[in-house]
Amino acid sequence: MAELSKGKQPQFGATMTARLLHPDEWEMASRSSIDSQGTFNLDEADFESQVPPTSQFGKRRLPWLSRLFSTATTGYRRLKTNSRPALAGTPRPSCTRRFCIRRCCYIHVVAGIVFALVLFTSILFPSYTHPPAHYSTLRETVLGSSYSGRGNPRGEKVFIAASLYDSGGELARGQWGEQLVDLIDLLGHDNVFLSIYENDSGDEGERALRELEKRVTCQKSIVSEKHLDPKTLPTVTIPGGSNRVKRIEYLAQVRNKALQPLTDLPNMKFDKLLYMNDILFHPIDTVQLLFSTNANADGIAQYRAACAVDFDNPFKFYDTYATRDLEGYSMGLPFYPWFTTSGKGESRRDVLAGKDAVRVRSCWGGMVAFDAKYFQSGSPPISPNPARFRSGHDLFWEASECCLIHADIQDPQTNVDEISDTGIYMNPFVRTAYNHRTLSWLGVTRRFEGLYSFLHNLGNHLVGLPWYNPRRAEVPGQNVKETVWVPNAKLDGGGSFQVVDRVAGNDGYCGRRGLQVIVEDRKPGQKGFENIPVPS
Repeated sequence: MAELSKGKQPQFGATMTARLLHPDEWEMASRSSIDSQGTFNLDEADFESQVPPTSQFGKRRLPWLSRLFSTATTGYRRLKTNSRPALAGTPRPSCTRRFCIRRCCYIHVVAGIVFALVLFTSILFPSYTHPPAHYSTLRETVLGSSYSGRGNPRGEKVFIAASLYDSGGELARGQWGEQLVDLIDLLGHDNVFLSIYENDSGDEGERALRELEKRVTCQKSIVSEKHLDPKTLPTVTIPGGSNRVKRIEYLAQVRNKALQPLTDLPNMKFDKLLYMNDILFHPIDTVQLLFSTNANADGIAQYRAACAVDFDNPFKFYDTYATRDLEGYSMGLPFYPWFTTSGKGESRRDVLAGKDAVRVRSCWGGMVAFDAKYFQSGSPPISPNPARFRSGHDLFWEASECCLIHADIQDPQTNVDEISDTGIYMNPFVRTAYNHRTLSWLGVTRRFEGLYSFLHNLGNHLVGLPWYNPRRAEVPGQNVKETVWVPNAKLDGGGSFQVVDRVAGNDGYCGRRGLQVIVEDRKPGQKGFENIPVPS
């Protein structure tokens, strides 16, 4: 699903679990939002260039804080050491005991205040708990009947795509498969085409997929490939002279295999394309994502793309690598309200206002609904160049394929800092998770998440998020100077970074400096990809 979780990973090595690891742990066999951070590492979190030394939000603040806390601790220790009873032999509580009692009281008071705030906010000002009226209307329709297609009032045609890695068959036989079958029933069997591509899942994974195939009554293309040979994929030459497959290239190719029926069956036309990860979700929420997001006066959803919001625990947002705010800035700390105040801070304001269509330049969230016209061609063509997943062109400049696909379906921007809308939205009413426990808690934790905004903003400034991206504000077609890696076999490092004049592309805001390649002959326990150090 989202990032790689689902494509079949080459089976180089040990068996993988159905749940994908976070991006920095991605094994070839796991493909789910691997574009996002699993553990939020401030040195890797969006993989973007660090803040320049002159930045007011640079890391220089952190040593200052360290010195402050160090000084305070030293002072306390000195005070504690010098404290002595006024009269020797007079029984009295020690300073240590008094301090512990005092500290206990403070802790109870603070805990009481926090509990009161959480309770008050949850009851009177819950976040993303009461959706717009048309959401409730559709929900009542779904719950009030049982006929196939009850969640698709206009009978829209939906292409559902997923790329999977499921070595034990837990996905196809488990909750993901059940939810998929229920979703197809809500959309209407006659309205859906399901395309699943799976690779390197082994015999058990293939058996589970075939069992799911028998349960699905809509039109479908279910492909299970024994092994996807990385040697069939495009390669790049890295310093040292070896040819390797970029991790993002692999992910893009796997995702495109699930879209193959759109090419093979050009006469089939669809209204919506839903791309899913191996996430857990509520089928009714998915219907709302498809047909309720940013609805116009006639109740018809209007978007180029609409993303859910995914979590790998009840509080932590997952897809930071694929998501960019309305001006192309990367994410803040991975908890509500997710976005920073950089630039005009429009995306953050949309979240705090509780909108169902938070304006962004890219997103993913475990599942994305697209206007299908951008992915189809035909006679006459719906789109002369149907969108497909891809990797970036530069060797040491990486961007998620799930961000690049959004760059390719939006109109070119002439002034990045003045963008008012891209037609791409994140819908925080629709939330997905990578395990059942997290999904079950999302309805609770969202109620008091509004309390986080101050701490989130403070934390972003202290850590220096979003980190600097020299290509964020580039305008497509504009002449720019960029620092790029230029291969040169005559040099010891196999090349060098040089400043070159060239025409800007449409995707600079997606990128960061770095390079990850897949490991073709993995040893047991070895990651499915490795980082190639960026030459100095």
